[in-house]
Amino acid sequence: MASVSVYLNFQDNTEEAFLFYKEVFKTEFVGPIGRFGDMPPQEGMPELTEEQKNGVMHVELPLIAGFKLMGTDAPEYMGFKVNKGNNVHINLMPDSRIETKRLFDELSAGGEVTMELQDMFWGDYFGSCTDKFGVQWMFNCSEKA
Repeated sequence: MASVSVYLNFQDNTEEAFLFYKEVFKTEFVGPIGRFGDMPPQEGMPELTEEQKNGVMHVELPLIAGFKLMGTDAPEYMGFKVNKGNNVHINLMPDSRIETKRLFDELSAGGEVTMELQDMFWGDYFGSCTDKFGVQWMFNCSEKA
């Protein structure tokens, strides 16, 4: 089923923030907290320290009425620079790759593609862009090719 969520980027305190939100909303994480150490090695990526491996790659928390809050540590060693204003993405999860591609192409027109749509190691068809108004969008589609 298609859905929308908000994706938050933090410098290093995603876990702390989400433990707080978990307490406030009295809900449980969807699955375990994903760590950077869970990623398979990527070509051109340097070896991670133990501290870096413990960073939050992905966490998901249902809030109310089916709305989910998701988040990640966005470390500078991976090329991220978190500033207030760039720490939020609208995450779209369309039902089909065709709809994902349409939305991606239309929202990125006149803006900037930050990651081309591609099959990712976690199994989704994923990409991201910033639209011409500066709004950041992420796309996750679980439909297989």
